[in-house]
Amino acid sequence: MSLYDASVPQFKQMLTNLDGWLGTAVEHAKKKNFDPNVLATARLAPDQYPLIRQVQSACDSAKFAAARLTGKEAPKHPDTETTIDELRARVKACIAFLDTVSADDFKGADTREVTLSFMPGKGIFGKDYLNQMALPNFYFHATHTYAILRHNGVDLGKMQYIGNMNLHDVKQ
Repeated sequence: MSLYDASVPQFKQMLTNLDGWLGTAVEHAKKKNFDPNVLATARLAPDQYPLIRQVQSACDSAKFAAARLTGKEAPKHPDTETTIDELRARVKACIAFLDTVSADDFKGADTREVTLSFMPGKGIFGKDYLNQMALPNFYFHATHTYAILRHNGVDLGKMQYIGNMNLHDVKQ
């Protein structure tokens, strides 16, 4: 499997799912008669990021992975979101960026040296970066977003987490 196939389609699907979770959260708040933006500051534990930062981090993980592996520049987001609508706009902007990245852009990504600002003087090859850092980090923040919403009573299940699958009829 190419690094493109292992990353961009996964990022896009999960971010699409995440956007759906946020939409479900808004509907849940309407049904329960509270401001959905209350959820933006919800967190699972006092020492963990709130929902806002989990969504921002999931988006950043996806866009920076695609950018680092292709040599493209990631869009800048100033982390100023305070509402669910603003978070949804960020998710959509991240998906739009991922739509600009093609499989051809990933040529040489396996062995491209990736440097990380928080590890000065160190590098990691693209394949290792994707598998050891980018994907786990992305799923960590996406999963925490899901868990915060679920913990706050938003009616989400496993299939909302997994999302659409490319099913086909089996020949018998």
